Amino acid sequence: MAENILKKLVNNSQTAIDDGTYDVDVNLEKSSKDFVQIINSNPHPTLLTEIKFSSPSLGKIRTISDPASVAKQMISGGSKALSILTQPHLFNGSPEYFIKVRGAVDVPLLMKDIMIDKIQIDAAEKIGADYMLLIQSLFDNGFLDEIDEFIDYGHKKGLKILLEVHTENEFKNALETNADLIGINNRNLDTLEIDLKTTEKVLENFDGSRPILSESGIETPEDIQYLKKCGAKAFLIGSSIMKSDNIEEQVRRLVKAY
Repeated sequence: MAENILKKLVNNSQTAIDDGTYDVDVNLEKSSKDFVQIINSNPHPTLLTEIKFSSPSLGKIRTISDPASVAKQMISGGSKALSILTQPHLFNGSPEYFIKVRGAVDVPLLMKDIMIDKIQIDAAEKIGADYMLLIQSLFDNGFLDEIDEFIDYGHKKGLKILLEVHTENEFKNALETNADLIGINNRNLDTLEIDLKTTEKVLENFDGSRPILSESGIETPEDIQYLKKCGAKAFLIGSSIMKSDNIEEQVRRLVKAY
């Protein structure tokens, strides 16, 4: 099953590349703020909130509306950085949404996509992304070669890398890279099921030598308090905020978790 979902994600990215999704003609500035610095100095939970209108597990999450307006509501609520889906297939994302948000806010932005090709990294640079996503399991399962090459290329383009893992073994491999931030996805890509205990298990023997982001399935202030105890310093939250009737209020509630 895992192979199937990963393969599908890789194929979707290839289709988007072939369709010219990443042929963007802009040259936008990055944020003036440093996300890791924010994580290290913020006394409250540092939220990376996600603008996504659909997902493979939930289907349609929210009617597509102006992403810049959603972004501003999130930041008013206390979000410190934003993740924006640029993958059209299954996620209803688009580099155009990213460009709109980049023009409207000055916070660190993550281009959230299944990165399989340097063309996408070039696009991330052009649209003013601060971070790009890499998924450790795509390299560990042989869908992509040379993770270091991707990371080095991203760094050359002025991007920081969020490297996503799900298992202890992937985490061990990720720690050997030059990724700027490691994210632990509580969602199992084999089954799409979520278990917040994933973060606890993966961080069991970790010495805290670099900041860790916990991703997926975070809905309540209690979830954040639990994940903080496990060693997470920042939190990627998408669906539970995008589903909310009052985005700003929902973000504010989570930021007040501690």
